[in-house]
Amino acid sequence: MPTRRLAYPILLALFLLTGLAGYFAAQLRFNYNFNDFYPAGDPDLAYYEQYAQRFGNDNDYVLLGLEAPAGKTVFDPQFLVRVDSLTQFVQRRPHVVSVTSPTTATNPVVEGFGVFNIPYFHPGDPDPARRAQDSATVYRTPGLVGNLISPDARAATILLQTSPNLAKPPGDSLLAAVRRELTRQGFAEADYHLAGKMVAQSVFVDRLQVELAVFMSLSVVLVTALLWFTFRTWWGVVLPLVVVLGAIVWGLGVMGAFGISIDLMTALLPVMLFVVGMSDTIHIITRYVTELGYGTEKRAALWVTLKESGFGSGLSALTTSIGFFTLMTSTIRPIYNFGLFTGISVLLTFVLSFTLLPAMLLLLRKPQLRVPRQEGRSWDGVLGRLFRQVLARRQLVVAVSAVVLIASVASASRIRINSALLDDLSQNDPVKQDFRFFERQFAGVRPFEMALTPAAGGSVLTLPVLRQTEQIETYLQRTYGLRFVASPVTLVKSVRKALNGGDVAEYRLPDSDAELQRLLRRAKPFRKKPEFQALVLPNGSEGRLTGRMPDVGSLRAGQLNADLHQFLRQHIDSTVVQTRLTGSANLIDKNNENLSLNMITGMSIDILMVTLIVLALFRSIRMTLIVLIPNLVPILIVAGVMGVAGVSMKVSTSIIFTIAFGIAVDDTIHFISKLKLVLLKEDSLFRAVRKTYLMAGKAVIVTSLILVGGFSTLIFSSFDGTFYVGLLIGLTLLFGVVAELTLLPILILWFYRHQPAAVREAVPVS
Repeated sequence: MPTRRLAYPILLALFLLTGLAGYFAAQLRFNYNFNDFYPAGDPDLAYYEQYAQRFGNDNDYVLLGLEAPAGKTVFDPQFLVRVDSLTQFVQRRPHVVSVTSPTTATNPVVEGFGVFNIPYFHPGDPDPARRAQDSATVYRTPGLVGNLISPDARAATILLQTSPNLAKPPGDSLLAAVRRELTRQGFAEADYHLAGKMVAQSVFVDRLQVELAVFMSLSVVLVTALLWFTFRTWWGVVLPLVVVLGAIVWGLGVMGAFGISIDLMTALLPVMLFVVGMSDTIHIITRYVTELGYGTEKRAALWVTLKESGFGSGLSALTTSIGFFTLMTSTIRPIYNFGLFTGISVLLTFVLSFTLLPAMLLLLRKPQLRVPRQEGRSWDGVLGRLFRQVLARRQLVVAVSAVVLIASVASASRIRINSALLDDLSQNDPVKQDFRFFERQFAGVRPFEMALTPAAGGSVLTLPVLRQTEQIETYLQRTYGLRFVASPVTLVKSVRKALNGGDVAEYRLPDSDAELQRLLRRAKPFRKKPEFQALVLPNGSEGRLTGRMPDVGSLRAGQLNADLHQFLRQHIDSTVVQTRLTGSANLIDKNNENLSLNMITGMSIDILMVTLIVLALFRSIRMTLIVLIPNLVPILIVAGVMGVAGVSMKVSTSIIFTIAFGIAVDDTIHFISKLKLVLLKEDSLFRAVRKTYLMAGKAVIVTSLILVGGFSTLIFSSFDGTFYVGLLIGLTLLFGVVAELTLLPILILWFYRHQPAAVREAVPVS
């Protein structure tokens, strides 16, 4: 039996461990690395990493879109002066590798042994004839309209190629410097737009820090109110908060010790743990208060509480942690880390609940219950009436459940796996609106990458390979949806045009091998240019076809890629040139191919573990099915809600079902573990179920309200993924407590074959 003398060394040890955890937690840093969401260990990722070493990453850029003043076009001299000034400014910035701008774009012309670069735009030249001439040349020249200027000539764009995988601090400094210069140049915020990985990275991390503080504050306020409403004592509020906040420090400390950063997924850990971790403390305090109400001495009441609650809490902590651990089946590193460290934190919360909480209760004087026991049977009265109503209408409960379940399954069939590059930002988010600007006015922000490999020993700069590549380009622009494309074909055509006086009509492939060889010999001055080296290796053994398009989403991209592969099989000679899709967008899309498999794997592990636990407790297959049904029904109902609401399955929403099942089964484990104890003393199954219903009902309702309320704070997130995690898990738990208080007792009384001797002695599985 626990004593006060034992409480002091326990508290001292826990205090020292919490201090150590706090030290490591203080080392945590916020991070949002786009590359972390690539499928770890995938062969396509390994290939892309090698491809990027040869040609560079396809997302190390920033797009700066500038809108011309009202009533003017991008050819306005004063506007071009500001564009040119901005271009020169960003060219001098650290971590900027190259800049492509309307004022740096030139039409190269080769005359004799010299190369003359004729500008397409002439900043500051007020001559209307010059502007008309520039406009005519630009609109005739391929690759300028939709890339450097918008089709309506109302906007221009500057592309900044940055250092590979630029981290957040230098990236933020660069963006801040660009914004300051834009302000100095007189551009209002509505007149310029920024897009690119670095922009999203900066915004995501800043918002993570704010939202983490907001959600924790909201959760603390909400849970404090619910705890006060439930226990009406200061210690009933303070002690659970101390335990759970201590568990959060421990969990973050473990993350810090392993060098893990806080990202879009792990940012949910403190809120998740704060809400989920309350379960054990509430079950302990509820049982403790109940025993005290029966007149039991304090230490004896605590000992009974620990004996009766420890088994069920241990099992529920195990099932909840397994629900998170199953996320480790994901190939996406942030989800893997979130599942691993949240699962560990749940187990640490269990340890604190049965060490720190009992120690603090021992040191407190025996609490004076606010409501005397003889007058405090309100919970028993409410639960007793609810139990009678459920049994009296059991056929109606089952019928309604069956109808809702059938409708949910039918609706769930409409769920589709689909995601976009900025899926976690709401439609009205300013950052997303900036990205949409580039989709409306320019080529878009979704990169496209295809590797080109000629026949063994060949070169991509041979006429057969170039003609095959040109066919692919044509298909990609006319059918696939690329609005901008560049490849070795672009280089050869540009060289041919330059060697023919810059005449746009000469922008085409050579007619013969002999002409191509003459072009390549005279193209040596161009081979040193970065744009040439970014598309062809020096020996010609590999080429790159790159482009941009609107972000059509992974579902549409999958259909486009399937059609592209069919086109390549039917029209491209693989003995001449071989192709392979690669790039960051392709890798992100590939994550979606694994979502269903990861979700099914996680749910299967969850269900298997719960099955083994129930079999170990009751040695009954019937009871196993009885426990699973009320916990799977809410999952299917929420899947139906997703189908009706048109919520797609994506990286953020794919984790909902495994987490929700692991948490929802928590209360069921508490219920059946108490039922097992009651069955040891009761020969009547009905009386045992009713007594368990009254004993566990209050804790089940209170913990469910706290869980639902805690998760509901996430709906205030500016990230759609976090919003849906909060909303859908909250709904699952809400439906779960309804199913547990209605379906579970009905199913137990209908199907479980209670044999008192079988409970006391080991018997074969029935």
